[in-house]
Amino acid sequence: MSASHPRAGDLPRGDSLVSNRVKEAARAMLAPLVRLAQRLGITPNKVTVAGFLVVVAAAVLIAAGHLLVGAVVLVSGSLLDAVDGALARATGGGTAFGSFLDSTLDRAAEAILYGGLVAYFLRFSAAPIGPVLLSLAALSASFLVSYARARAEGIGVSASVGLAGRTERLVLIVAGIGLAGLGFGIGLIIAIGSVAALSAATTIQRIWHVRQQVDGQPALGEIDTAQER
Repeated sequence: MSASHPRAGDLPRGDSLVSNRVKEAARAMLAPLVRLAQRLGITPNKVTVAGFLVVVAAAVLIAAGHLLVGAVVLVSGSLLDAVDGALARATGGGTAFGSFLDSTLDRAAEAILYGGLVAYFLRFSAAPIGPVLLSLAALSASFLVSYARARAEGIGVSASVGLAGRTERLVLIVAGIGLAGLGFGIGLIIAIGSVAALSAATTIQRIWHVRQQVDGQPALGEIDTAQER
């Protein structure tokens, strides 16, 4: 990296909606589950797959209109998703395949969850077009957040910054589903709209963050050509 540019650690990371203190407290609460998984010999990859299947079950429940139960099941799946990472760290940092599997199933779970929401709107909403389009916008923007980070890491820089990472998006969606299950359907619409808007803002934050780190540097292909010379 050029000395004329600040290091990633020197750049403002952008405040997320859920503070690091809250996230650390949640991890501490999950520590007993991590120790239990270790004693039982359960691998992080098994927890990853189990969490994915639980989210699939939540999406099916939501599509069927069982919103409160679906929200509870979704929380369970999200907790398992947190446990697999903590378990990987506790057992030596995990593997490259484990990281790949976790990221891939996270994206698949997110897509299936929004598929469940779309099915719910098509089945139970009197005017489903708006909510369906909003759900598709939220899913697309969420994928852009993840892609921006993955692409940044692919060129050797960090981009885990911004208002709405995966944890924040899940909190919003679970809250919205729970409110809709209690009869406040507008709460789900607001939650999905918030995810769409905040995800778009987060993508822009990450683009700007990466630009600050690499602006003025040659592309990887140009670096390789220069080294060959």
